[in-house]
Amino acid sequence: MSTEPSRERLPFEPRQKRKKNPKAQNSSTNPQTTPKEKPSKTTVKQEKKQQKKQDKPTAASNDSMAIPDVVSKRMVRRMALMCGIPSFLGIATFVVSYLLITKVGVELPHVAVIMVSMGCFGLGVLGLSYGLLSASWEEDTPGTFFGWQEFSTNLGRLTSAWRAAKTKS
Repeated sequence: MSTEPSRERLPFEPRQKRKKNPKAQNSSTNPQTTPKEKPSKTTVKQEKKQQKKQDKPTAASNDSMAIPDVVSKRMVRRMALMCGIPSFLGIATFVVSYLLITKVGVELPHVAVIMVSMGCFGLGVLGLSYGLLSASWEEDTPGTFFGWQEFSTNLGRLTSAWRAAKTKS
């Protein structure tokens, strides 16, 4: 992290990485049993219950990693707008082409109608991603109308997280 420029942590960004607990312990390292005697079924069940309790994240850690409600609603609004308009146009392409063929008598190639509608649906898929990344992830900052500044900031955060995960593994 020393090569990263200092920045403020997002509200839903985890404060620290959780450490994984070892899932299986060898019987030689277990102080309750000796190698000669087998553990009873009740002690094995108790150990499994204790291990499950340790593996479960606490409620506080779940709340700290949750996306704030304000940010979530902002993302959904942008995604609905950026995906809804092209998807509506994709459906309208079929209706308009049907009306042109049946009422006006215009001969349209089927491939052209399908390609135009597929292009609109493709823009809708891209609109989902752009709507998610162009929303401001800061609770206090609503962001700009088109969200280009937020998009570049959030895309940079996303790619740096991918690179960090790739170097760890």
